[in-house]
Amino acid sequence: QVQFVESGGGLVQPGGSLRLSCAVSGSIFRLSAMSWYRQAPGKQRELVATITSETITNYENSVKGRFTIYRDNAKNTVYLQMNSLKPEDTAVYYCNARKTRGTPGDYWGQGTQVTVSS
Repeated sequence: QVQFVESGGGLVQPGGSLRLSCAVSGSIFRLSAMSWYRQAPGKQRELVATITSETITNYENSVKGRFTIYRDNAKNTVYLQMNSLKPEDTAVYYCNARKTRGTPGDYWGQGTQVTVSS
């Protein structure tokens, strides 16, 4: 059974920073592309950033230059460093593991709230 432990969300002022963490149990981490999604109230869930098992990264346009996704395979953990936060970044952020080797699979964390407000 795959388990996620997400942490790092909270309340921050505009211009501030947060770092989200997502630790994944089991053997899927190294076999998966890891992503962060977010969902704001009344909006659809959107992809924020992805890092493949080969550490190729991709970002949604509005976060380019502000957010950085990286992974530590020794800790089975993916991170999202968020700088220069804006009120429009307010959302629940979800960690996703998409297994790209072996039997395909798509797994989700429970989400962590990020609120950017003065």
